[in-house]
Amino acid sequence: MSEQRGRLALIRTNPQFRSLLIATAGSAVGTYLAALVLSVHIFDETGSGRWLAALLLADFLPIVVIGLTLGPLVDRLSRRRLMIGADVVRGVTFCLLPFVDDPATIVVLAGVNGIATGFFRPAVWAGLPNLVADDEREQATSLLSTVEHLAWMVGPVVAGLLISFSGPDPAYWLNAASFLVSAVLLSRIAASSLQSSESLSRGHWRDVRDGFGLVLRERSLLTVLLVWNIAAMATAGVNVAEVVFVKDDLGAGNVGLGFLVGATGVGLIVGSFFASYALGSIGMRFVYGGSLALMGLGFGAAAAAPSLVVAAVLAALATVGNGCAIVCNQVLVQRGAPDEMRGRALSVLMSTYYGTLGLAMAGAGLLVDVAGARAVWGLAGGIYLTASIVALALTRTLREQARAQDPSKAGVDRLLELLEDVDETRRREYERPPRKLPYVPRSKSS
Repeated sequence: MSEQRGRLALIRTNPQFRSLLIATAGSAVGTYLAALVLSVHIFDETGSGRWLAALLLADFLPIVVIGLTLGPLVDRLSRRRLMIGADVVRGVTFCLLPFVDDPATIVVLAGVNGIATGFFRPAVWAGLPNLVADDEREQATSLLSTVEHLAWMVGPVVAGLLISFSGPDPAYWLNAASFLVSAVLLSRIAASSLQSSESLSRGHWRDVRDGFGLVLRERSLLTVLLVWNIAAMATAGVNVAEVVFVKDDLGAGNVGLGFLVGATGVGLIVGSFFASYALGSIGMRFVYGGSLALMGLGFGAAAAAPSLVVAAVLAALATVGNGCAIVCNQVLVQRGAPDEMRGRALSVLMSTYYGTLGLAMAGAGLLVDVAGARAVWGLAGGIYLTASIVALALTRTLREQARAQDPSKAGVDRLLELLEDVDETRRREYERPPRKLPYVPRSKSS
């Protein structure tokens, strides 16, 4: 209970963090609402799966390109201006979409929206640690991740209701409004509160290379790079096979698909919300490795589920681990990347993840046709377990680094060092031979 009160106190007492939290919530709802509305709009206009694929590429390909080529801008430019600019661009984009029916123009505008999102998310996560005290970072990360996952569950539901009753246009206007409200909230945050130090450039492409070098050199960042790209292959299989698994293998239809997706959304929210408590209780190594193991066991068991309800419960348990692991990723980045390079490190990690995810989705589609959805979910469970083993191995040496980042533990260690120094001094004094004092003759009067 004290943990939860602490988090509520963080929202109440830190107005700048509160503004970032609400702005991110509104922006995330708009992002996930847009994903469904754009898909329905372009399919209604074309009836073509190829146009849907083009829309998907326009959505996440900019994140890959930005991470590989423009990540240092998140550190060199004002993060507040970058986030506000991204929200304004996305707001204007969705103000234009109600007047557009040409599929190519829809894809282009979706690409512009994707570019803005590609700058917005790294700027948010890079700036977050500067808004709170060091001992509040894990709680703040947990809360912000929870808000994003809540938006992931709410956004498509709102979009579906709006489209069902009035078509895509009202959803576009609501989306535009959400981005503009987010921009207003972000303007209340001092620019200096999102960046603790100025990032000095050595030239753009050298800065890009420095970002990759940091990720490959720093153990915390390398852990996220390796573990989460392995997990991306499993995530691709789960996402691609999900529709076929529910409709064909379980015979549940669209309602059943919505039920399963909703269950996974609840799991993500629960996992991310309680992640900081778990980290404080049992530490990074077992939380990170255990979360991935839970994902593997949950999805692996769900692959053999005899009914929709059993599959939904197991998938929800798996995504509890997913939500917790996502928070671990952000905490590892905060520990491993200095503020002046955190934006480019996040951009590199996000871009490689989405690149791996996209390629794995293409392969997963072929595998579903050949082996079936249940086999793909079972394989995904095995891949998650592999990622868990890699996480346990790589985080074994991070205990000292985590202690160095925790002021309370560092103070205890320093006290123990001082006590050892005192003991050593006493031992040396005890072993030293007694010093001979010079002979002083006593006077007769004494």
